[in-house]
Amino acid sequence: MREYELEILEQYEIEVKGTRKIRGAFFCDTKEGIMLLKETDVSDRRAPLLYAVLHSLEEDGCFNVDTPIYNKEGGLVSESRDGSRYMLKKWYSGRECDVKREYEILQASRNLAELHNKMRWRPPQKAEDASVIRPPTGRHLREEFLRHNRELKKVRSFMRNKVSKSVFEFLLLEYFEKMYNLAEEVTRRLEKSGYDVLYKESIENQSLVHGDYNYHNVLFTSNGIATTNFEHFRVDVQVQDLYYFLRKVMEKHQWQESLGQSMLEAYQSVRPLDSRELECIALCLAYPEKFWKTANTYYHSNKAWIPEKNVAKLQTAITQTEEKLRFLENIFTFIL
Repeated sequence: MREYELEILEQYEIEVKGTRKIRGAFFCDTKEGIMLLKETDVSDRRAPLLYAVLHSLEEDGCFNVDTPIYNKEGGLVSESRDGSRYMLKKWYSGRECDVKREYEILQASRNLAELHNKMRWRPPQKAEDASVIRPPTGRHLREEFLRHNRELKKVRSFMRNKVSKSVFEFLLLEYFEKMYNLAEEVTRRLEKSGYDVLYKESIENQSLVHGDYNYHNVLFTSNGIATTNFEHFRVDVQVQDLYYFLRKVMEKHQWQESLGQSMLEAYQSVRPLDSRELECIALCLAYPEKFWKTANTYYHSNKAWIPEKNVAKLQTAITQTEEKLRFLENIFTFIL
C-alpha cells in the first residue's frame, strides 16, 4: 500500500491489521471485519444519501450491504495529499455470483426483489440531517429513447458523408435502417404503454433502484448474499434493475428462454409484477441499446482507427437482436 493510502486509513477510528490490493482497491483487515478502501467519485453531497439508504437496509431489512464508514472528521469521503478521494466501506468475504450457475442467478433475482421491497427514500429523522438533499430522479424512458434516436441519426449522417469507409462503418450502415426502425417503434409503443403512470407513481412513492445490479455486485458469503456498489442509486421505476440484470445474464446465455422465465418467476416469488412492469421490462429489452451504445462510442472516439473488438461488438449487437425479439415473443408475448 502506498503512503497516500496509509495516510487515508489514519483518518479513521479503526485499527487495520493488514491490507491486500485488488483491482484498484484495498481489502483492509480490521477488528470490525473486512473493509474496502477505494477511490470514489461520489460527491460530498451525495455520500450522506448513500449512507442513509444503505444504513436503512442494514437496520430494517437486515441486508448485507457495503455501507460507507465515517472518518474522524465526520465525513464519508477522505482526501489524500495528492487530491485523490477515497471511501472506506464495509465488505464481505465471498465470491461474485457465478453467471454459469442457474441456482445463483435465481438467488440473485430473489435478492433483488427483496431489496426492492425495502428500497424507499426516507429522509433522515435526526435534526442535524435535515439539510440532506434528496436522491436524484432517473430520466423518463421516453426522453432517454428519443435522445438515443437522435444520436443514432447523427452517427448515420456522419458516416454517409465519409468518402472512405471502414468495415465497421459499412456494417453499421447496412443494418442501420432496421435497427433505427426498431428503436422508433419501441419509442412509439412506450408512449402508448402504462409506463408514464408507473414512472409518476415511482416518484410519488420515492422508490429506489440500485442502478447497477449485475452479477459482479452480488457476493455469495457464508452469511448469505451481500449486495455492493450502490453508487448509481436513484428514484426510478424499480424494474429497471430487473431489466438490466436480466439482459446481462441473457447475453451470457444466448437468450435462453427457460432461464429467463425462471429469473422472472424467482423475482415474482418475492415481489409480484403487474402488467405495466412486465411491459416496461419488455420495452427496455426490445430497444436496440447495444447497437446504439456501440454506434455512440464510435462517434465519440478516434474514428481514424477502429479496433477489431468494436466490429465484433457491433456484430454481436446485430445477432443478439433477433435472439432478443424471439425471447420477447415467447416469454412476454411481446411482438414487434
